[in-house]
Amino acid sequence: MTGSFALMKQRRFLPLFATQFLNAFNDNFYKMAMVILVTFTIYKDPETEAWFNALAGGLFILPYFLFSALAGQLADSSDKTRIIRLIKSAEIVIMIAGSLGIWLHNVPLMLLALFAMGVHSTFFGPIKYAILPQHLEEDEVLAGTGWVEAGTYIAILGGTIVGGLASPPVAIIGILIVAVIGRLTASYVPPAPPEKEAEGLVIDLNIFRSSWRLVNSTMHIPRLFLAILSISFFWAIAAILAAQFPPLVKNALGADNTVATLFTAIFSVGVAIGSIVVNRLLKGQVSARFSPGSVIVMGFFVLDLWWSVKNWQHIGGDLMGWREFLALTAGDRIILDLLGIAIAGGMFVVPLYAFLTTTVAKSQTARTVAANNIVNSAFMVAAALLLSLLIGMGLTIDDTLMMVAGMCVVSALLAWKLHKACD
Repeated sequence: MTGSFALMKQRRFLPLFATQFLNAFNDNFYKMAMVILVTFTIYKDPETEAWFNALAGGLFILPYFLFSALAGQLADSSDKTRIIRLIKSAEIVIMIAGSLGIWLHNVPLMLLALFAMGVHSTFFGPIKYAILPQHLEEDEVLAGTGWVEAGTYIAILGGTIVGGLASPPVAIIGILIVAVIGRLTASYVPPAPPEKEAEGLVIDLNIFRSSWRLVNSTMHIPRLFLAILSISFFWAIAAILAAQFPPLVKNALGADNTVATLFTAIFSVGVAIGSIVVNRLLKGQVSARFSPGSVIVMGFFVLDLWWSVKNWQHIGGDLMGWREFLALTAGDRIILDLLGIAIAGGMFVVPLYAFLTTTVAKSQTARTVAANNIVNSAFMVAAALLLSLLIGMGLTIDDTLMMVAGMCVVSALLAWKLHKACD
């Protein structure tokens, strides 16, 4: 076994880590630059802004639902490294389109590029988890998964900060540069040929039939059913929170885009911390024993955030910057709530991902992760659509947070059943 930190020096892990890091960074660099531009410059109506943020979240996730089965089949039946390089080449083209959208303030073009980035990430998603059991020893997979999750959220932090603060011209140049660097790091990922059992796998190009078959064949296995549903509730929660950050900051707290960026940054750091902490607690063992308690703690922090937002009083007509916000005692409490939600969330979800990739044959890992992504995306798209509908019916941000707290309870029950059945 190679130590957790020593993995970062290994070619069998570092290039993959760097590539997925840059992938997550650019996703969020572009997405945040787009959201901030639309929320704070193009649109002026609170309801329209909230609707746009929910729509953007749904469009980015929809490809996971549509194309994950195809992505999983390709990843299991082909050299995963070759697919990574093709995906990263496509990213450059997509970012050229997104740059044009930002430059022209063309909302449909920006949303089209966002959807394309969702497709790009759909094909990358199964690979970044399925390649770990192929390149790492069995007792290194949890550490590798933890680093991938931590790196993903640190990348979200970096991309969110840069995307939230960069001017449109800087954002345009930045997303193109990151896409090119990501393609270069992909060149150093070691080969990952298909397992013998998956050679000659016939790929079903009918995305609806293949998705149904993949989910059906995976979800009938009780341990995978519980793990995937637990992860799906987590991502539905995350989708609702992420969609609400910009309108919550602007319309409920009376703060500007720097505070919206700070919120997403705090959330990203927290998940990264939780990812590393749970790996240390489990000492390399893949187990769900900390997941139920973690998501219950997460729910308590969500309730406290609900209380803070419900009782928030903003005096003055101008939007606060991050310095003004942090100068408020109530602001500190909200920051602690967000950090607590994120740390507990990271501790909840990382062992479940490691569970998915270590309890099935290596020849099936990408398809298992793909099945998980399909169900996750269905939950997230449903959450985004439900959120859009409820906002149109007058749902407040306070009500949204209460709904999230209730979802945490469901996640805890599912994770407890998984722990009792498999640990």
